[in-house]
Amino acid sequence: MNMANLVNDVEHLAREAGKAIMAVYRREFSVEEKEDKSPLTEADKAAHEIIVKGLNALPVGIPVLSEEDIDAFQGPDGEGRYWLVDPLDGTKEFIKRNDEFTVNIALIEQGKPVLGVVVAPALDTAYLAAEGLGAVKVEKDGTRHTLQVAGRPDATTPWRVVGSRSHPSPDLADWLNKLGEHEVLPMGSSLKLCVIAEGKADVYPRLGPTCLWDTGAAQAVVEQAGGRVETLQGESLSYATPSETLNPHFVVWGHGENR
Repeated sequence: MNMANLVNDVEHLAREAGKAIMAVYRREFSVEEKEDKSPLTEADKAAHEIIVKGLNALPVGIPVLSEEDIDAFQGPDGEGRYWLVDPLDGTKEFIKRNDEFTVNIALIEQGKPVLGVVVAPALDTAYLAAEGLGAVKVEKDGTRHTLQVAGRPDATTPWRVVGSRSHPSPDLADWLNKLGEHEVLPMGSSLKLCVIAEGKADVYPRLGPTCLWDTGAAQAVVEQAGGRVETLQGESLSYATPSETLNPHFVVWGHGENR
């Protein structure tokens, strides 16, 4: 399995899905409500169809778990591999039209994200990562930058904390008080993890509900850029049991050493 070729194929699929999303974004659209009360638009559905069809056409023959068709997933293959897809992460941001939404595609192997592609269609940027290849950001003009986390801030520098626009958590204030002096950068979707991979923020505490597909691709980007995505117990966020789609609370750290 050539990881460089696979990243290119997956980036192409994510960008095709992004085009379908933007076609809806530029006009009026209706919003449905799923059983869990989360919103769903025709953009979510269109992106899902493009990505699943494209992944299934790849020669690697790896099963797909997509947020928009959980029931179709029969489990990882014999090598513990599966694709993990969020066709449109940040649907609330999409509905608000603030541009902070993404297409997320990850390759999971033995519970770990080993490849991640995050495309932000409205920003025309992409974040790509794979084991052995590191992590890069692809700018609007096609320029590629190697990603590297910022490292732990020194004692005189406030922590740059990424926070959710749509999911404030009542436990967050206590966590931040323990962290120390900080400033908060609000942001939507998996871009919160990507800005840490870029070195533009230091930490992202998520003390509210998320699902596997919200984090898998961007976790690969963070880890390949030298950061960590950990549960509150200090264990790497795992994808080994995809039947349990909810993540535990976690923290994304923009440095490699223990706290």
